[in-house]
Amino acid sequence: MTTDKINVDGTLLDRPFRIKRLGHFGINVRSPNESMDFYGRLLGFEISDHLDFASRIPEPLRSEVGPTIGLFTRHGTDHHSFVLFPKEAVSKANPHYKDHPDLSINQITWQVSTLREVVNGHDWVEKNKIKILRAGRDTPGSNWHFYPVDPDGHINELYYGIEQIGWSGLSKSAEMHTIKHLKPPELPHPSEFSEVSHALEQGIDIHAGWRKDVHGPETFDVGGVLLARPFKVTRVGPLRIFVEDLEEALQFYTQTMGLRVSEEVMVHQHRCVFLRANTEHHSIALYPRALAKDLKLPNPSSLLSFAVQVGSYQQLLDAVAHLKAHGVKFMELPREISSGIAHHAFAIDPDGFLIELYWEMEQIGWDGKPRPAHLRENFPTHPMDWPTHIEQSSDAYGGEVFLGPLN
Repeated sequence: MTTDKINVDGTLLDRPFRIKRLGHFGINVRSPNESMDFYGRLLGFEISDHLDFASRIPEPLRSEVGPTIGLFTRHGTDHHSFVLFPKEAVSKANPHYKDHPDLSINQITWQVSTLREVVNGHDWVEKNKIKILRAGRDTPGSNWHFYPVDPDGHINELYYGIEQIGWSGLSKSAEMHTIKHLKPPELPHPSEFSEVSHALEQGIDIHAGWRKDVHGPETFDVGGVLLARPFKVTRVGPLRIFVEDLEEALQFYTQTMGLRVSEEVMVHQHRCVFLRANTEHHSIALYPRALAKDLKLPNPSSLLSFAVQVGSYQQLLDAVAHLKAHGVKFMELPREISSGIAHHAFAIDPDGFLIELYWEMEQIGWDGKPRPAHLRENFPTHPMDWPTHIEQSSDAYGGEVFLGPLN
């Protein structure tokens, strides 16, 4: 790894990019359409686009893979914040999965601020001999990116400039997907505004994009707004993954990706590490694979859990009750698994993946230190034992801000 400082828009950094947040995440599931009943009707993610993998699968194998349509979903204005891809089809379409058969995560995606960071970051990562699956610009989503792979085969993505979906709920017209970029662009590159202007000049209907309503009837008062469920997902992450060699994985996520260690804890005598991109206590946490045997998770893959944040403590209470009323099962894990998060609950999705719901996360200040463990309140771990209201904490409503109306 090179050690020379790099000028990134006037600031000297250790690498030519700075990750700002966990942008989006995705899993490979048995049936994306079936999974959408959980992620759409119950959690509130909205479908923004779809992708058919059939053309990428050798014709003799197409009848063997089952569903081939992948779904891009969102909780806010980003084109997608959560992706559901068909497991069998993706495995047949992408040779990477042949070497990693237990890989259920299809992407761990990190946002940077500029296109230059993507272009220079790609060259820097390649120079440091980190495997890159591909680079360029994909549609749907229109984000410039490259895909470095961690030591366990998890596909990370570094991206800039994801498509934004506005008040109409329409994604980009499919006619604007015809331009493909299979490598980083020459800089400087034309702006998104000029690309749209060019489409208009060509007579493309820019309002002919994808819009699918899985919203449902609005019967719940959430902060004075009628919604289809008694809570609103306001942020995705953190992510929790199992790794074979903790030190090797830590080297990748700190030295290559530039994430910072917030805290280390012991769970069942196993060392676990929490890393952050910004002021949040953690956006990803690494756990040794040996711990997975102790936890006895319903889906034995490299994914321990994926989290979604809701808008308030009351919404968290209501979310747990709402999901239970619809037959969703929950699983209790050791408190240390979620260090830095107070009240949280792990729901089980149709494929056995754990989805962690929470509302508040510790924020890290200028000194980079988390709150000492002895100053954390010892909240009850079971939602049935949670109080109806809690005292204000320094981290209440802190961190990433949800933009726009609730729906």
